[in-house]
Amino acid sequence: MSQGMIRRLAAAMLVALLIAACATSPTGRRQLMLVSEDSAIASSREAYVATVNDLSRKGQLSSDPAVNARVKQITGRLITEAIRMRPDTKDWEWSVVVIDDPDTVNAWCMAGGRMAVYTGLLQEIQPSDDELAQVMGHEIGHALANHTAEKMSVQMASSLGVAAVAIASDHHVAALGGAALAAQLAVNMPNSRAAETEADRIGIELAARAGYDPAAAATLWQKMGAQGGTPPQFLSTHPSPDNRQRKLAELEPEMRRYYDPNGNHPVYRL
Repeated sequence: MSQGMIRRLAAAMLVALLIAACATSPTGRRQLMLVSEDSAIASSREAYVATVNDLSRKGQLSSDPAVNARVKQITGRLITEAIRMRPDTKDWEWSVVVIDDPDTVNAWCMAGGRMAVYTGLLQEIQPSDDELAQVMGHEIGHALANHTAEKMSVQMASSLGVAAVAIASDHHVAALGGAALAAQLAVNMPNSRAAETEADRIGIELAARAGYDPAAAATLWQKMGAQGGTPPQFLSTHPSPDNRQRKLAELEPEMRRYYDPNGNHPVYRL
């Protein structure tokens, strides 16, 4: 078989695989899904357990009862709404920890509902409950929209592309190096702008349904953007275009129909 035929065959196989791996997010956006959500959840579970155990050994999990109670109250209300939005997530192992790290302004939610918020975010940003709900709602939004598996799939597709080119040109070492590089980039790879917009949309609705003021979405990002010196880590992994506050403010009237600060807002017990 000629090199030209091998190249065309490799390219055709890659295109067919990518087309077959398309999925649809909760907001109707098309996603590349080479990695299943179950696989992403299993990988996240392993990473979360290792991370929390390490932090516990180092004494870096917050023991402040008031801080932990506040975070669990807010995230508990959000999780209740997340399960209503995606009933299958009732089987997730939802959990949240507060990491005692005053120098880190960050929060995250892994696939499968395992969350963390850093004391640096609480101390530097000083979010109101409404604003903290926007942070955690946004992070839960990433999990509900399966963004972890999507990012893993993009990395895998990149590796497959490199491998296909290498096979076609008989450069096997290049394929191995490309795959390793893609895996390394995966660790700190930010979400795409489309994924961020989607998490904003899901997060502000979750917060509103949980009884948190949707106007806080815009004020939160104002506080984030006002941080002097080195930008918060939260911004490095959550690319924020200039019009983000405007888009969130535009969503506020729509979210008002879900918002009832005096309603019954059950708390998922963590």
